[in-house]
Amino acid sequence: MRKLLLLTTVILVGLVFIARLFYLQVYGGYEYDVFEDTAIRKVYNYPKRGYVYDRNGKLLVANQPSYDVMVIPREVEPLDSLELIEFCKLLKITREDYDRKLERATNYSPRLPSPFVPQLSKTDYAVLQEKMRKYEGFYIQKRSLRSYQTTIGANVLGDIGEVNRSIIEKDPYYNLGDLIGKQGVELSYEDVLRGTKGIKFIQKDRFNKNIGPFKEGKLDTLPVPGKDITITIDAELQAYGELLMKHKRGGIVAIEPCSGEILAMVTGPSYNPNILVGRERSRNYTKLHYDTIAKPLFDRGLLAQYPPGSPFKVINALIGLQEDVVEPNDKVGCRMGYYYGSRKLTGCHHHQSPVDMYSGIAQSCNAYFVTIYRKIIDKYKDAGVGMNNWAKHAKSFGLGDFLNNDLSVGRPGRIPDGDYYDRAYGDNRWGSTYIVSNAIGQGEVEATPIQLANMAAAIGNRGYYYTPHIIKEIENDTIPLKYTTPKYTTIDKAHFEPVIQGMHDVYNKGTAATLRVPGIEICGKTGTAENFVKIDSVKTQLTDHSIFVAFAPKDNPTIAIAVFVENGYWGSRFAGRMASLMIEKYIKGEVTRTDLENWILTHSLENEYAKPYSGEPFKINGQTSLQVIDNYAIENSNQNDLKQ
Repeated sequence: MRKLLLLTTVILVGLVFIARLFYLQVYGGYEYDVFEDTAIRKVYNYPKRGYVYDRNGKLLVANQPSYDVMVIPREVEPLDSLELIEFCKLLKITREDYDRKLERATNYSPRLPSPFVPQLSKTDYAVLQEKMRKYEGFYIQKRSLRSYQTTIGANVLGDIGEVNRSIIEKDPYYNLGDLIGKQGVELSYEDVLRGTKGIKFIQKDRFNKNIGPFKEGKLDTLPVPGKDITITIDAELQAYGELLMKHKRGGIVAIEPCSGEILAMVTGPSYNPNILVGRERSRNYTKLHYDTIAKPLFDRGLLAQYPPGSPFKVINALIGLQEDVVEPNDKVGCRMGYYYGSRKLTGCHHHQSPVDMYSGIAQSCNAYFVTIYRKIIDKYKDAGVGMNNWAKHAKSFGLGDFLNNDLSVGRPGRIPDGDYYDRAYGDNRWGSTYIVSNAIGQGEVEATPIQLANMAAAIGNRGYYYTPHIIKEIENDTIPLKYTTPKYTTIDKAHFEPVIQGMHDVYNKGTAATLRVPGIEICGKTGTAENFVKIDSVKTQLTDHSIFVAFAPKDNPTIAIAVFVENGYWGSRFAGRMASLMIEKYIKGEVTRTDLENWILTHSLENEYAKPYSGEPFKINGQTSLQVIDNYAIENSNQNDLKQ
């Protein structure tokens, strides 16, 4: 009986083990993962990164070979003093650098490869390659760096740099030492440009020596090259814009109205994109990053939110027509400003009076547009309702929100609504007279240069625009539908003609009459925005900003442009000249207004930018900065006296 019981027990235990093994193998087993096998070495083969071309097929960004010294810490054999000195000399590093880099690699992973010395030159690689067999645990990894075939468009093209830990944690595709797009189209189209890494699995023996391909290379994969892309930028126009912006700060954005394609996107100051390639990238980037005065890494065309100034008046004209509170021929008197009773709410420059919509735009009359603006708001008993309706119209031009484009950075600008002023003044405790600065593009209204260029494109198209974008073609692919679908404003098409005629009159007999280009009908609007900063905690007025928006030709425009020049005095002085030159350069392919060009190229604004840091009083409109501060404190006038 005991023997039978023992036999039964053995059989039952055996069956349990067999069942358990069957379950583990069929249902609960762990799938073998070659990436987790420490006996298999993984060697990545990096793909060719996609090339970047401009809209005319000019190569802007290519590749160049780069060689990284990689390390697998657990495989590193101790070096004697002479070997270590020789190795450090070959790598052009110190003993302290060697220890620090090895510690960093060990902290990342003792068994995974990581970069020890990245981006060797061809000369250093040739010398080191012959001696690498002496240094166990180290090997050379070939990959590609960018080769910029141009010196312009750094903000557009961007650059590539090493991934950090947060990127690796978010995206398992990347390993320490991998390169990724950091700015511009390199960042926006990283997934398209990068391709897919290939990999080789190499079997190691118990002494950690390579003995050949794992499974005869059946699991190995080849790299898939990145796709080439064509961007919308016209490299020649971009280069010309950057030339005009030398020794100035600001942004230029030019758009093709019929497609939304960005023709030029200039920021000033800029830099040569080639300085962010190779082993000097980190040092050069640090210099750019810590230049907190000129801010060369700050893309003013996309990120700078400025008061739009007088170009915004055309939006108020369109809203007034749509809301049926004004007719194009209605006249408004101007007494060098707008008065509410005996109180002067805004100033204005000298011009003929009274003015209608055409001359109001051409002469940039503040009183005319404050009158229209107040009628828009006061059309409703509740100012908040009127303000919300006004904001709805303004936002339909792409203002006050992100444009939802394919650019790597951007800001929304600001179009205030009723809730904004309820928070500022309290519910029902404000009215149109509190916020008249919005009528002339000051006050709480802010916009980026790309938003103003898009606004000009929408006006040139008589009521619609395409989302501004930088991509034109992707190799063997199509661009997203959202870039080819028009977006319509809330303004009826019929209302655009009087406004466009007024903008045309700006060039014919208005504030830009001296900027006409022979053979091109240009519609534009000058603008000047007051410029206040805090100096030693005191709100101080600096030289006004120069603003200009335009499109050309008048009918079926091929270019819409916004130019913003910080501290540029007034609209036609810097921004207007630059806009006319850019338009002529694009449409004609050459410049005939060499007088405008010579003036821009020989006039710098560096002295204006130095004024706040000089510690000395400086003149603004005939007054010293100290007098301006005193007058500001006495009069408490913030944004009301504009020059046009």
